[in-house]
Amino acid sequence: MNSDLDSGTARVALVTGGSGGIGRAVVERLARDGLAVGVHYAGNKTRADETVTAVNRAGGRAVSVSGDVADERAVSAAFAAVEEEFGGVDVVVNTAGIMRLSPIATLDLDDLDRTYRTNVRGTFVVSQQAARRVRPGGAIINFSTSVTRLGFPTYGAYVASKGAVEAMTPVLARELRGKDITVNAVAPGPTATPLFLDGKDEETIERLAEAAPLERLGTPQDIAEAVAFLAGPARWVNGQVLFANGGIA
Repeated sequence: MNSDLDSGTARVALVTGGSGGIGRAVVERLARDGLAVGVHYAGNKTRADETVTAVNRAGGRAVSVSGDVADERAVSAAFAAVEEEFGGVDVVVNTAGIMRLSPIATLDLDDLDRTYRTNVRGTFVVSQQAARRVRPGGAIINFSTSVTRLGFPTYGAYVASKGAVEAMTPVLARELRGKDITVNAVAPGPTATPLFLDGKDEETIERLAEAAPLERLGTPQDIAEAVAFLAGPARWVNGQVLFANGGIA
């Protein structure tokens, strides 16, 4: 672990959805880079606490914070808790999201509303707080999906919500002119997480794995590497969508 952790000068990250598959990998990767991390969760406190414990046992610093990402008061409170614990926020990673699969013709519109509430409003609310509170030299990293290019059937609601995330990302980057804060998005391809694998048979999973030139599914750690790049050395990458998908699209 980075010695800055002991001197009190560590950079600080807040990761929404930090107890999930990709979220946890991001938390652990940023912690290895020496960042103190706020592990945000919406409903699964046990998994968030397990993530915090794993980071702390490895010599890092982490704390769990909760709240609905679409509720501005809850998000403000989560930022405040991380700031109180670690002194500020430098990196915000928006991994929180939901996915409801259905053909557009038969989609339950309540599922569309829920998807938009978490994926669009949630990203907007977190980005709004980040724009107000991230320190100079910081980074805001949103999450999209490579399915915005691949156009898989049944992903209509999810892709629509992530298209909105891709659209708002460069706008915020330009609005933060002069503040030395980058704003980018990561768009994973098929990644071996419970969210992605749920409901898919082995034949479908194998076909998706073979679609990439690297002939495998991505891992949460693959995606975390892309996040670490944007959170750290990639200061000249701004307002972009980074497709982390092994060349599938």
